[in-house]
Amino acid sequence: MQQYDVEAPAWLPALNLWVQKLGLWRALALLAGAVWLMAVGISQLAITLLGEGNRVIATLAASICAISITSVFGYLFLSLVQHLDKAHKNMTRHATLDSLTGTFNRRHFLELVEREWSRAKRYEMSCALLLMDIDHFKQVNDRFGHLCGDQLLREIAEVSIETLRQPDVLARFGGEEFIVFLPHTDPLGALDVAERIRERIEALDFSWRGEPVPVSASLGVAALHAEHITLDHLISDADEALYVAKSAGRNCVRAGAGLLPGRSSVTSG
Repeated sequence: MQQYDVEAPAWLPALNLWVQKLGLWRALALLAGAVWLMAVGISQLAITLLGEGNRVIATLAASICAISITSVFGYLFLSLVQHLDKAHKNMTRHATLDSLTGTFNRRHFLELVEREWSRAKRYEMSCALLLMDIDHFKQVNDRFGHLCGDQLLREIAEVSIETLRQPDVLARFGGEEFIVFLPHTDPLGALDVAERIRERIEALDFSWRGEPVPVSASLGVAALHAEHITLDHLISDADEALYVAKSAGRNCVRAGAGLLPGRSSVTSG
C-alpha cells in the first residue's frame, strides 16, 4: 500500500505551542479580548464615517456579539488546534516508529540512512552498518509464547539503544532482526560496537513467569568502501556477514570480506 507524508500547516505548531503555554481558557480569553477590541474599533469607525449613531449602544452591541460568538467558536477552534496537533504527532510517530520496540521502523530507517550514506559516500567519510538477528527466536515464541517474544524484543532494543551513541540509528528491520547505522565509524569501531551489543544481550537477565529464557544474538558487520554503489550493497554485505555468524554457531560477530586489510572475516563471541 502506498504511503503519503502529511505535513502540518506552518502555523499549527506555533499556535498550539501558544495554547499549551497559556492553557486553553487563558488563550480563549485573550482571543475573545482581541476580537472584542476589533469589534468595538470597527463599530466606532463606522459611526465616525457615517457621522451618526449612538456610540454607547454600538459599543455594547459589538461587545455582546464579539464575546458570545468568540467564546463559542473560539473554544471549538482552539480545541481543534490541539486535536490536530496531537493527531499529527501520532501520525508522525506511527509513520516512523516500530510500535512494538519504539525504535525506527524499516521505512523510516532507510529514508534517514540514505541521506547519511550519500553524504558519507560523497565526502569520503567513514560509516558502518550492523545487522543483528536474535538467536533461536522462533523457539522462544513456541516455548514461552508471543508475549514473551515481544517483551524480549523490547528489552533487546533497550539495551542496544543504551550501547549506542546519540548519532547512531537503530531500527527494527523485520521480525527478530535489527539494523544499526554507525556514522563516522571505522571498521574497528564498528566491530567494537557490535561486540558490546552482543555482550549486553548475552548478559540480559531475562525470565518469563519465573523461568529463565536464554538470550543471545548474532551480528554481521559491514563498513563503507568504494565498491558500495548503493546503500543496498552495504546492507547486502552486512547480511552476508550475518549469515556467516549464524552458520558459525550464533552468538558471535562476523565481518564480511574486505572489512579489514588482510583478513577475510573477524570472529568474536
